[in-house]
Amino acid sequence: MTESLAEQLINVTLYERVGGPAGIRRIVDGAVAAHMENPLIGHRFQPYAYQPDRVEEIKQHTCDFFAAGSGGPDDYRGRPMAEAHEGMAIDEAEYDAAVDDILGTMQALNHDAEMRSVNTANASARRVKISYRSKALPSKTPIRNL
Repeated sequence: MTESLAEQLINVTLYERVGGPAGIRRIVDGAVAAHMENPLIGHRFQPYAYQPDRVEEIKQHTCDFFAAGSGGPDDYRGRPMAEAHEGMAIDEAEYDAAVDDILGTMQALNHDAEMRSVNTANASARRVKISYRSKALPSKTPIRNL
């Protein structure tokens, strides 16, 4: 017995809905560009502006992370989010700014409100793991390996 179109649509993963690897890459490229220009968090990304290999590494880790968390291939080999952001003293405003950049990118790419709300829920679940990590380093600490 074959699945009906309605059954197929119910079983579509978030990974597939955003357009698979190419769709995730578009979101990541747009979000990183927005992060670089964001007055609240740009200082964390701008040190890498002239290090294209490092930016590419960050983007690839981010693509792999989003793919693994959205029903796609589990190729993420970076550190857990809490560990990757340890010591960065990311405050709530910075976290919100990063999420807003991602959601703004998704909106610019014509992802509907439902898709953006799923991403918002996922980001909310990670907030405690990333925000307010060790206050040992100043908030101007750039991003590190994910």
